[in-house]
Amino acid sequence: MLRSLRCAALFGGLFLSASALAADIDAASYGYPLTNPFEATIATTPPELRPELPHDDDINQSDRSVTMRPEREFNLPDNFWPVKQLTYRIATQDQAAPLIFLISGTGARYDSTLNEYLKKLYYKAGYHVVQLSSPTSYDFMSAASRFATPGITKEDAEDMYRVMQAVRAQNPKLPVTDYYLSGYSLGALDAAFVAHLDETRRSFNFKKVLLLNPPVNLYTSITNLDKLVQTEVKGINNSTTFYELVLDKLTRYFQQKGYIDLNDALLYDFQQSKQHLTNEQMAMLIGTSFRFSAADIAFTSDLINRRGLITPPKYPITEGTTLTPFLKRALQCDFDCYITEQVIPMWRARTDGGSLLQLIDQVSLYALKDYLHGSPKIAVMHNADDVILGPGDLGFLRRTFGDRLTVYPLGGHCGNLNYRVNSDAMLEFFRG
Repeated sequence: MLRSLRCAALFGGLFLSASALAADIDAASYGYPLTNPFEATIATTPPELRPELPHDDDINQSDRSVTMRPEREFNLPDNFWPVKQLTYRIATQDQAAPLIFLISGTGARYDSTLNEYLKKLYYKAGYHVVQLSSPTSYDFMSAASRFATPGITKEDAEDMYRVMQAVRAQNPKLPVTDYYLSGYSLGALDAAFVAHLDETRRSFNFKKVLLLNPPVNLYTSITNLDKLVQTEVKGINNSTTFYELVLDKLTRYFQQKGYIDLNDALLYDFQQSKQHLTNEQMAMLIGTSFRFSAADIAFTSDLINRRGLITPPKYPITEGTTLTPFLKRALQCDFDCYITEQVIPMWRARTDGGSLLQLIDQVSLYALKDYLHGSPKIAVMHNADDVILGPGDLGFLRRTFGDRLTVYPLGGHCGNLNYRVNSDAMLEFFRG
Protein backbone atom coordinates (compact mmCIF):
# COMPACT_ATOMS: atom_id res chain seq x y z
CA MET A 1 0.00 0.00 0.00
CA LEU A 2 2.78 2.44 0.93
CA ARG A 3 4.54 1.82 -2.38
CA SER A 4 1.26 2.33 -4.29
CA LEU A 5 0.72 5.69 -2.61
CA ARG A 6 4.29 6.70 -3.38
CA CYS A 7 3.94 5.73 -7.04
CA ALA A 8 0.69 7.69 -7.26
CA ALA A 9 2.38 10.76 -5.87
CA LEU A 10 5.27 10.42 -8.26
CA PHE A 11 2.92 9.94 -11.19
CA GLY A 12 1.32 13.25 -10.31
CA GLY A 13 4.71 14.90 -10.57
CA LEU A 14 5.21 13.51 -14.07
CA PHE A 15 3.10 16.28 -15.58
CA LEU A 16 5.35 18.89 -14.01
CA SER A 17 8.43 17.57 -15.79
CA ALA A 18 6.98 16.24 -19.04
CA SER A 19 8.84 18.86 -21.07
CA ALA A 20 12.21 17.88 -19.58
CA LEU A 21 12.85 14.34 -20.73
CA ALA A 22 15.83 12.25 -19.70
CA ALA A 23 18.60 11.72 -22.23
CA ASP A 24 18.38 8.05 -23.25
CA ILE A 25 21.49 7.04 -25.18
CA ASP A 26 20.78 4.85 -28.20
CA ALA A 27 22.44 1.42 -27.95
CA ALA A 28 23.46 1.38 -31.62
CA SER A 29 25.32 4.69 -31.43
CA TYR A 30 26.72 4.24 -27.93
CA GLY A 31 29.46 1.80 -28.92
CA TYR A 32 30.09 0.17 -25.54
CA PRO A 33 31.00 -3.44 -26.44
CA LEU A 34 29.91 -5.46 -23.37
CA THR A 35 26.24 -6.38 -23.53
CA ASN A 36 26.29 -8.61 -20.43
CA PRO A 37 25.72 -6.48 -17.29
CA PHE A 38 27.61 -8.92 -15.04
CA GLU A 39 30.60 -8.92 -17.37
CA ALA A 40 30.54 -5.13 -17.65
CA THR A 41 30.41 -4.77 -13.87
CA ILE A 42 33.45 -7.01 -13.42
CA ALA A 43 35.61 -6.35 -16.48
CA THR A 44 34.61 -2.70 -17.11
CA THR A 45 35.85 -1.16 -20.39
CA PRO A 46 38.36 -2.58 -22.90
CA PRO A 47 41.68 -0.71 -22.40
CA GLU A 48 41.68 0.75 -25.91
CA LEU A 49 38.32 2.46 -25.28
CA ARG A 50 39.38 4.23 -22.08
CA PRO A 51 40.54 7.85 -21.94
CA GLU A 52 44.23 8.68 -21.73
CA LEU A 53 45.07 9.60 -18.16
CA PRO A 54 48.16 10.87 -16.37
CA HIS A 55 50.45 8.51 -14.46
CA ASP A 56 50.77 8.81 -10.69
CA ASP A 57 54.22 10.36 -11.08
CA ASP A 58 52.67 13.21 -13.07
CA ILE A 59 50.19 14.11 -10.31
CA ASN A 60 51.01 16.35 -7.38
CA GLN A 61 49.27 14.30 -4.69
CA SER A 62 49.69 13.14 -1.13
CA ASP A 63 47.87 11.15 1.56
CA ARG A 64 46.93 13.14 4.65
CA SER A 65 45.05 12.36 7.84
CA VAL A 66 42.54 14.19 10.02
CA THR A 67 41.49 13.44 13.59
CA MET A 68 37.70 13.32 13.77
CA ARG A 69 36.98 11.08 16.78
CA PRO A 70 39.83 11.54 19.28
CA GLU A 71 38.13 9.27 21.82
CA ARG A 72 38.65 6.29 19.49
CA GLU A 73 42.36 6.52 20.25
CA PHE A 74 41.50 4.98 23.62
CA ASN A 75 38.36 2.98 22.77
CA LEU A 76 39.57 0.95 19.79
CA PRO A 77 41.74 -2.17 20.06
CA ASP A 78 45.47 -1.73 19.50
CA ASN A 79 45.36 -3.40 16.08
CA PHE A 80 43.11 -0.57 14.86
CA TRP A 81 45.99 1.92 15.06
CA PRO A 82 46.11 2.54 11.26
CA VAL A 83 42.51 3.82 11.26
CA LYS A 84 42.30 5.90 14.42
CA GLN A 85 42.78 8.88 12.11
CA LEU A 86 41.00 9.19 8.77
CA THR A 87 43.26 9.23 5.74
CA TYR A 88 42.29 10.92 2.49
CA ARG A 89 44.15 11.64 -0.74
CA ILE A 90 44.46 15.12 -2.23
CA ALA A 91 45.75 16.04 -5.69
CA THR A 92 46.47 19.72 -6.25
CA GLN A 93 47.08 21.95 -9.25
CA ASP A 94 49.87 24.56 -9.16
CA GLN A 95 47.35 27.37 -9.54
CA ALA A 96 43.86 28.40 -8.44
CA ALA A 97 41.33 25.79 -9.58
CA PRO A 98 37.95 24.28 -8.72
CA LEU A 99 38.03 21.43 -6.20
CA ILE A 100 35.99 18.26 -6.53
CA PHE A 101 35.27 15.85 -3.68
CA LEU A 102 34.92 12.16 -4.67
CA ILE A 103 33.05 9.70 -2.42
CA SER A 104 33.74 5.96 -2.80
CA GLY A 105 31.14 3.20 -3.05
CA THR A 106 30.10 0.50 -0.57
CA GLY A 107 32.92 -0.49 1.77
CA ALA A 108 35.56 1.17 -0.40
CA ARG A 109 38.45 3.29 0.81
CA TYR A 110 39.50 6.62 -0.64
CA ASP A 111 42.03 4.89 -2.91
CA SER A 112 39.60 2.47 -4.57
CA THR A 113 40.18 1.71 -8.23
CA LEU A 114 37.22 3.82 -9.39
CA ASN A 115 38.14 6.76 -7.18
CA GLU A 116 41.69 6.61 -8.56
CA TYR A 117 40.34 6.64 -12.11
CA LEU A 118 38.03 9.59 -11.41
CA LYS A 119 40.87 11.47 -9.68
CA LYS A 120 43.08 11.14 -12.77
CA LEU A 121 40.22 12.15 -15.07
CA TYR A 122 39.42 15.35 -13.19
CA TYR A 123 43.03 16.19 -12.36
CA LYS A 124 43.94 16.09 -16.03
CA ALA A 125 41.02 18.46 -16.67
CA GLY A 126 42.48 20.99 -14.21
CA TYR A 127 40.69 20.28 -10.93
CA HIS A 128 42.02 19.90 -7.42
CA VAL A 129 40.72 16.49 -6.27
CA VAL A 130 40.01 15.10 -2.80
CA GLN A 131 39.34 11.35 -2.53
CA LEU A 132 37.24 10.21 0.42
CA SER A 133 36.41 6.79 1.83
CA SER A 134 32.83 5.56 1.96
CA PRO A 135 31.03 5.97 5.30
CA THR A 136 30.68 2.17 5.11
CA SER A 137 34.45 1.54 4.92
CA TYR A 138 36.15 0.24 8.05
CA ASP A 139 38.52 3.22 8.18
CA PHE A 140 35.72 5.81 8.01
CA MET A 141 33.62 3.89 10.53
CA SER A 142 36.56 3.72 12.94
CA ALA A 143 37.93 7.23 12.54
CA ALA A 144 35.03 9.50 11.52
CA SER A 145 31.61 7.97 12.13
CA ARG A 146 29.87 9.14 15.31
CA PHE A 147 27.83 5.97 15.74
CA ALA A 148 29.90 3.54 13.62
CA THR A 149 26.67 2.08 12.26
CA PRO A 150 26.39 3.25 8.64
CA GLY A 151 23.10 2.90 6.82
CA ILE A 152 21.19 5.97 8.05
CA THR A 153 22.14 8.06 5.03
CA LYS A 154 21.36 11.45 6.57
CA GLU A 155 23.70 10.74 9.49
CA ASP A 156 26.35 9.28 7.19
CA ALA A 157 26.19 12.51 5.18
CA GLU A 158 26.62 14.61 8.31
CA ASP A 159 29.75 12.63 9.19
CA MET A 160 31.04 13.05 5.64
CA TYR A 161 30.33 16.78 5.71
CA ARG A 162 32.41 17.19 8.88
CA VAL A 163 35.26 15.35 7.17
CA MET A 164 35.07 17.66 4.16
CA GLN A 165 35.19 20.69 6.45
CA ALA A 166 38.22 19.22 8.26
CA VAL A 167 39.97 18.60 4.93
CA ARG A 168 39.44 22.20 3.88
CA ALA A 169 40.66 23.47 7.27
CA GLN A 170 43.80 21.36 6.90
CA ASN A 171 44.58 22.93 3.51
CA PRO A 172 43.93 26.66 4.13
CA LYS A 173 46.37 27.90 1.50
CA LEU A 174 44.95 25.86 -1.37
CA PRO A 175 43.45 28.37 -3.85
CA VAL A 176 39.95 27.07 -4.69
CA THR A 177 37.63 28.84 -7.12
CA ASP A 178 34.54 26.61 -6.74
CA TYR A 179 33.52 23.37 -5.06
CA TYR A 180 32.11 20.33 -6.87
CA LEU A 181 30.93 16.95 -5.61
CA SER A 182 30.58 13.47 -7.05
CA GLY A 183 30.28 9.88 -5.91
CA TYR A 184 29.74 6.48 -7.45
CA SER A 185 27.33 3.73 -6.35
CA LEU A 186 26.53 4.18 -2.64
CA GLY A 187 28.88 7.19 -2.68
CA ALA A 188 26.46 8.83 -5.13
CA LEU A 189 23.60 8.41 -2.67
CA ASP A 190 25.81 9.92 0.04
CA ALA A 191 26.68 12.81 -2.30
CA ALA A 192 22.98 13.61 -2.79
CA PHE A 193 22.46 13.84 0.98
CA VAL A 194 25.66 15.88 1.43
CA ALA A 195 24.48 18.33 -1.23
CA HIS A 196 21.13 18.67 0.51
CA LEU A 197 22.88 19.30 3.84
CA ASP A 198 25.04 21.98 2.25
CA GLU A 199 21.96 23.93 1.20
CA THR A 200 21.52 24.91 4.86
CA ARG A 201 25.11 24.71 6.16
CA ARG A 202 26.55 26.65 3.19
CA SER A 203 30.16 25.65 3.84
CA PHE A 204 30.84 24.82 0.20
CA ASN A 205 27.91 26.00 -1.95
CA PHE A 206 28.59 23.20 -4.42
CA LYS A 207 28.36 24.49 -7.96
CA LYS A 208 27.67 21.09 -9.56
CA VAL A 209 26.93 17.62 -8.14
CA LEU A 210 27.11 14.44 -10.24
CA LEU A 211 25.62 11.15 -9.04
CA LEU A 212 27.05 8.08 -10.80
CA ASN A 213 24.96 4.88 -10.66
CA PRO A 214 23.27 5.67 -7.32
CA PRO A 215 20.89 3.25 -5.61
CA VAL A 216 17.37 4.66 -5.72
CA ASN A 217 15.79 2.37 -3.15
CA LEU A 218 18.74 1.38 -0.94
CA TYR A 219 16.99 -1.73 0.35
CA THR A 220 16.19 -2.92 -3.19
CA SER A 221 19.82 -2.49 -4.23
CA ILE A 222 21.30 -4.42 -1.34
CA THR A 223 18.66 -7.13 -1.72
CA ASN A 224 19.57 -7.52 -5.41
CA LEU A 225 23.24 -7.88 -4.53
CA ASP A 226 22.63 -10.23 -1.61
CA LYS A 227 20.61 -12.53 -3.89
CA LEU A 228 23.58 -12.97 -6.23
CA VAL A 229 25.39 -14.99 -3.56
CA GLN A 230 22.53 -17.51 -3.66
CA THR A 231 23.07 -18.22 -7.37
CA GLU A 232 23.45 -21.91 -8.19
CA VAL A 233 26.81 -22.38 -9.91
CA LYS A 234 27.66 -25.43 -11.99
CA GLY A 235 30.82 -27.18 -10.79
CA ILE A 236 30.42 -26.29 -7.14
CA ASN A 237 29.65 -29.11 -4.73
CA ASN A 238 30.55 -30.23 -1.24
CA SER A 239 34.19 -30.79 -2.22
CA THR A 240 34.74 -27.85 -4.60
CA THR A 241 34.16 -24.27 -3.44
CA PHE A 242 33.41 -21.31 -5.66
CA TYR A 243 36.81 -19.80 -4.85
CA GLU A 244 38.62 -23.00 -5.87
CA LEU A 245 36.71 -23.02 -9.15
CA VAL A 246 37.69 -19.43 -9.96
CA LEU A 247 41.29 -19.97 -8.86
CA ASP A 248 41.52 -23.01 -11.12
CA LYS A 249 40.24 -20.96 -14.08
CA LEU A 250 42.74 -18.16 -13.37
CA THR A 251 45.59 -20.66 -13.07
CA ARG A 252 44.82 -22.18 -16.47
CA TYR A 253 44.44 -18.68 -17.94
CA PHE A 254 47.91 -17.59 -16.77
CA GLN A 255 49.42 -20.88 -17.91
CA GLN A 256 48.04 -20.30 -21.39
CA LYS A 257 49.34 -16.72 -21.44
CA GLY A 258 52.77 -17.84 -20.24
CA TYR A 259 53.10 -15.10 -17.63
CA ILE A 260 51.22 -13.37 -14.79
CA ASP A 261 50.16 -9.77 -15.42
CA LEU A 262 48.01 -8.35 -12.63
CA ASN A 263 46.86 -5.04 -14.09
CA ASP A 264 43.50 -3.30 -14.42
CA ALA A 265 42.91 -4.88 -17.84
CA LEU A 266 43.22 -8.40 -16.43
CA LEU A 267 39.53 -9.14 -15.97
CA TYR A 268 38.52 -7.89 -19.41
CA ASP A 269 41.22 -9.98 -21.08
CA PHE A 270 40.36 -12.95 -18.87
CA GLN A 271 36.71 -12.76 -19.93
CA GLN A 272 37.75 -12.95 -23.60
CA SER A 273 39.66 -16.19 -22.97
CA LYS A 274 38.44 -19.79 -22.95
CA GLN A 275 38.51 -19.72 -19.16
CA HIS A 276 35.91 -16.94 -18.94
CA LEU A 277 33.34 -17.02 -16.18
CA THR A 278 29.74 -17.99 -16.90
CA ASN A 279 26.80 -15.73 -16.04
CA GLU A 280 26.19 -17.66 -12.84
CA GLN A 281 29.86 -17.49 -11.85
CA MET A 282 30.02 -13.75 -12.53
CA ALA A 283 26.87 -13.18 -10.49
CA MET A 284 28.38 -15.17 -7.63
CA LEU A 285 31.64 -13.18 -7.86
CA ILE A 286 29.80 -9.84 -7.64
CA GLY A 287 27.62 -11.08 -4.81
CA THR A 288 30.58 -12.52 -2.92
CA SER A 289 32.46 -9.22 -3.12
CA PHE A 290 29.40 -7.48 -1.74
CA ARG A 291 29.01 -10.08 1.02
CA PHE A 292 32.59 -9.45 2.16
CA SER A 293 31.79 -5.73 2.34
CA ALA A 294 28.70 -6.48 4.42
CA ALA A 295 30.74 -8.72 6.73
CA ASP A 296 33.36 -6.00 7.18
CA ILE A 297 30.70 -3.44 8.07
CA ALA A 298 28.88 -5.78 10.46
CA PHE A 299 32.11 -6.80 12.23
CA THR A 300 33.47 -3.25 12.57
CA SER A 301 30.17 -1.79 13.78
CA ASP A 302 29.68 -4.58 16.31
CA LEU A 303 33.24 -4.29 17.64
CA ILE A 304 33.27 -0.50 18.03
CA ASN A 305 29.86 -0.46 19.71
CA ARG A 306 30.56 -3.57 21.86
CA ARG A 307 27.22 -5.11 20.90
CA GLY A 308 28.46 -8.67 21.29
CA LEU A 309 26.74 -9.97 18.15
CA ILE A 310 29.96 -11.06 16.44
CA THR A 311 32.77 -10.32 18.91
CA PRO A 312 32.23 -10.87 22.66
CA PRO A 313 32.25 -7.40 24.28
CA LYS A 314 35.13 -8.14 26.66
CA TYR A 315 37.13 -10.35 24.30
CA PRO A 316 40.77 -9.14 24.29
CA ILE A 317 41.88 -8.12 20.79
CA THR A 318 45.53 -7.24 20.21
CA GLU A 319 47.77 -7.02 17.15
CA GLY A 320 48.43 -10.76 17.46
CA THR A 321 44.78 -11.81 17.76
CA THR A 322 43.46 -13.87 14.86
CA LEU A 323 40.20 -12.44 13.56
CA THR A 324 39.36 -15.45 11.36
CA PRO A 325 36.63 -16.87 13.67
CA PHE A 326 34.92 -13.48 13.77
CA LEU A 327 35.20 -13.08 9.99
CA LYS A 328 33.50 -16.45 9.51
CA ARG A 329 30.72 -15.39 11.87
CA ALA A 330 30.38 -12.01 10.13
CA LEU A 331 30.13 -13.67 6.69
CA GLN A 332 26.98 -15.40 7.87
CA CYS A 333 25.37 -11.97 8.23
CA ASP A 334 24.30 -10.40 4.93
CA PHE A 335 23.18 -6.79 4.60
CA ASP A 336 19.62 -7.64 5.55
CA CYS A 337 20.98 -9.21 8.73
CA TYR A 338 23.15 -6.16 9.44
CA ILE A 339 20.21 -3.79 8.99
CA THR A 340 17.92 -5.93 11.15
CA GLU A 341 20.39 -6.59 13.97
CA GLN A 342 22.32 -3.32 14.13
CA VAL A 343 20.90 -0.44 12.07
CA ILE A 344 17.20 -0.66 12.95
CA PRO A 345 17.71 -1.12 16.73
CA MET A 346 20.05 1.89 16.83
CA TRP A 347 17.68 3.95 14.66
CA ARG A 348 14.68 3.13 16.85
CA ALA A 349 16.58 3.82 20.08
CA ARG A 350 17.87 7.19 18.91
CA THR A 351 14.92 8.53 16.93
CA ASP A 352 11.90 6.58 18.15
CA GLY A 353 11.84 5.17 14.63
CA GLY A 354 9.19 2.88 13.28
CA SER A 355 8.93 0.22 10.58
CA LEU A 356 11.45 -1.01 8.01
CA LEU A 357 9.43 0.72 5.25
CA GLN A 358 9.79 4.05 7.06
CA LEU A 359 13.53 3.51 7.35
CA ILE A 360 13.81 2.64 3.65
CA ASP A 361 12.08 5.89 2.70
CA GLN A 362 14.38 7.93 4.94
CA VAL A 363 17.67 6.45 3.69
CA SER A 364 16.89 6.35 -0.04
CA LEU A 365 16.59 9.02 -2.75
CA TYR A 366 12.85 9.14 -2.01
CA ALA A 367 13.62 11.30 1.03
CA LEU A 368 15.11 14.00 -1.21
CA LYS A 369 12.63 13.82 -4.09
CA ASP A 370 11.44 17.44 -3.92
CA TYR A 371 14.95 18.82 -3.43
CA LEU A 372 16.44 16.78 -6.27
CA HIS A 373 13.56 17.65 -8.58
CA GLY A 374 14.07 21.38 -8.02
CA SER A 375 17.87 21.57 -7.95
CA PRO A 376 19.33 22.26 -11.42
CA LYS A 377 22.92 21.73 -10.24
CA ILE A 378 22.46 17.99 -9.58
CA ALA A 379 22.59 15.39 -12.37
CA VAL A 380 22.54 11.60 -12.57
CA MET A 381 24.24 9.18 -14.95
CA HIS A 382 22.95 5.61 -14.79
CA ASN A 383 22.73 2.40 -16.80
CA ALA A 384 19.50 0.72 -17.89
CA ASP A 385 20.99 -2.71 -17.15
CA ASP A 386 22.46 -1.85 -13.72
CA VAL A 387 22.09 -4.84 -11.40
CA ILE A 388 21.28 -2.63 -8.38
CA LEU A 389 18.11 -1.16 -9.92
CA GLY A 390 14.66 -2.52 -9.20
CA PRO A 391 11.21 -2.07 -10.78
CA GLY A 392 10.25 1.58 -10.92
CA ASP A 393 13.70 2.95 -10.05
CA LEU A 394 14.45 4.37 -13.50
CA GLY A 395 10.95 5.80 -13.61
CA PHE A 396 11.59 7.63 -10.34
CA LEU A 397 14.85 9.04 -11.70
CA ARG A 398 13.15 10.20 -14.92
CA ARG A 399 10.36 11.99 -13.06
CA THR A 400 12.72 13.51 -10.50
CA PHE A 401 15.63 14.65 -12.68
CA GLY A 402 14.11 15.09 -16.14
CA ASP A 403 16.77 16.16 -18.62
CA ARG A 404 19.43 16.06 -15.87
CA LEU A 405 19.32 12.25 -16.10
CA THR A 406 21.40 10.39 -18.67
CA VAL A 407 20.55 6.70 -19.13
CA TYR A 408 23.10 4.53 -20.92
CA PRO A 409 21.80 1.28 -22.39
CA LEU A 410 24.75 -0.83 -21.21
CA GLY A 411 27.46 -0.89 -18.58
CA GLY A 412 26.10 -2.89 -15.65
CA HIS A 413 26.99 -1.36 -12.31
CA CYS A 414 29.64 1.34 -12.89
CA GLY A 415 31.33 -0.80 -15.56
CA ASN A 416 31.27 1.96 -18.19
CA LEU A 417 32.53 4.84 -16.04
CA ASN A 418 35.96 4.46 -17.62
CA TYR A 419 34.53 4.41 -21.16
CA ARG A 420 35.61 7.49 -23.17
CA VAL A 421 32.03 8.43 -24.03
CA ASN A 422 31.11 8.49 -20.35
CA SER A 423 34.24 10.31 -19.24
CA ASP A 424 33.64 13.01 -21.86
CA ALA A 425 30.06 13.41 -20.61
CA MET A 426 31.23 13.73 -16.99
CA LEU A 427 33.72 16.44 -17.87
CA GLU A 428 31.16 18.24 -20.02
CA PHE A 429 28.66 18.32 -17.15
CA PHE A 430 31.09 20.02 -14.79
CA ARG A 431 32.28 22.44 -17.47
CA GLY A 432 28.77 23.42 -18.48
